[in-house]
This record gives sequence, structure tokens and C-alpha cells, in this order.
Amino acid sequence: MVDTSVTLSGITLDNPVIPASGTFGYGQEFAELYDINCLGTFSFKGTTKDPRFGNPTPRIAETPGGMLNAVGLQNPGVEHVIAQELPRMREIFHKPVMANVSGFSIEDYAHTCARLDREEQVGWLEVNISCPNVHGGGMAFGSSPEAAAEVTRAVKAVTGKPVYMKLSPNVTDIAAVAKACEDAGADGVSLINTLLAMRINLKTRKPLLANGTGGLSGPAVFPVAVRMVYQVYEAVKIPIIGMGGVSSAEDVIEMMLAGATAVEVGAANLVNPFACRDIIEDLPRVMEQYGINRLSDIIGGAHNG
Repeated sequence: MVDTSVTLSGITLDNPVIPASGTFGYGQEFAELYDINCLGTFSFKGTTKDPRFGNPTPRIAETPGGMLNAVGLQNPGVEHVIAQELPRMREIFHKPVMANVSGFSIEDYAHTCARLDREEQVGWLEVNISCPNVHGGGMAFGSSPEAAAEVTRAVKAVTGKPVYMKLSPNVTDIAAVAKACEDAGADGVSLINTLLAMRINLKTRKPLLANGTGGLSGPAVFPVAVRMVYQVYEAVKIPIIGMGGVSSAEDVIEMMLAGATAVEVGAANLVNPFACRDIIEDLPRVMEQYGINRLSDIIGGAHNG
């Protein structure tokens, strides 16, 4: 019998598969389709201090090998999440959840993290300093090591929960940003967020998205994500949550060999709502195929040769 469990900052997950924030909501719709307690955990919808309507439509566009999105962090705000969504989550999911947090100032990040720090079901804070689809926030904080470190320090000062900084691939040196987060006290890093991209409508000769640009996700970005996880693993000693185009059990194994302790699945959930369940069910078969008895043994395995 193979062992699919991994440990993320002292919390044991039955398996490393985590639906990514922005693709799983608060779990309600998926819980109607299958028992989501099979998941390692899930990262719920990105939360900001105040409610956000998001960007104007259209904000989703298809592209070969993936999709573009410019949703713009639409969410009901942290107070609503605490009062309404977390109690509902407790009814359908009986493990610690990952709270994804975004902000438009360091004070925003600190306020939202401090509020969520009090919630027992929140096991980890995933701090998004990498969203390419909002103006005046998000990616601006992940674009330099100094800014990333500043947010990390502010969040760590207000919470006792493990803090994972979600990093942008739209930088020159993602390893340097990861190292700055580690030095500032981050417990781990998540990468990659979407790649800044654009499509143009040939008839109107204007961008397909109302926002102009959006984030590219899906299988097209997987090799980029693997490369960046590999580079960051060489630069830091804290755990990495790898993501970007993961859509199969084989992809999970590859991402872990590159250095990920756990793996998030994003766009695949929008194509197939059973994607995470199917990957989890297929993991033992793929592990046996490649002679893997304990999944935790292969973390960073591609660096040993």
C-alpha cells in the first residue's frame, strides 16, 4: 500500500492535491458532486479586506492550451467570509483549509490576515502578492524582493498560522523573491500564479478581455511552472506549493520531483469539476508504476542527480 501523505508546516495532508484559489470557490458547488474530504485541503476564494465586484466583462477567454482570466479578485470581503462562508465550509469539509488573501496595501494584507488568524478552521494563510489582474495591488508587491519581504513581515507580525507567499512568474528572478520572503519569515511559498497575457479579437481589433490583459493558466504554463519550482527549491529551505497547469497524477509527481511538497490544481477544475478527485484516485497507480512507496520521499528528487 503506497503512502500519499505529506506534511505542510506541521499539518499532515492525506495527499498533496489542493484545488487552487479562484477555481474552487468555497467548495459548495464541488461538494454537491463528490465528497471533497478526499482532498489534501483547498485554497478558498481570494479574500480582501473589503468586498470587490471584480473587473468588467468579458473577463474570461479561451486560448490554445489554456485560458485567460481577468476576474479581478471578486469576493464578498473578509467579514462576510468569516460570518457566512467559513461556517458553511465546516459543514462540508472537515480538515483545515487554506485562506487565500489579497490586498491593495500592506495594511490591507495585515488586517485581513489578522482577522483570519482567529479562525480555527484556517490552517494556513496563502498571501497572494502576484495577481496580474488588478490595478494598484496584487502583483505590485510580488514584483520585487524588497516589496515581497515587506508584506511578509507585516503578515507574520499579526498571525501565528503558517504563511505561504504566493509568487508571480512575471518577474526576472522568482528565486530572489522567494529567498526574500524566506528571510522575512515566510513559512513557505506558492508558485506560480498566472502569466500575464493577451488575446485580440480580429473583428473588433481590440483585446478580448475588458481589462486588456489577463492571466494565462492551463497546460500551456506547466513547463514554466516546473522550471520555476525547480529554481526556487535550489534557493530556499522552506516548503513549496507548486502549481501551474497541473492536470494529472503524473503532473503532480513531476512537480514534486522539481521540489514541491504539495501541488495546487487550478484551471483543470474549470474544465472537469472532478479533476482533483480523479487525480487523487489515480495517484497510487502512478506511484506504483514509477516505484514510489512514499510520496514524501520524492520531494526535490530531480535535484539529487
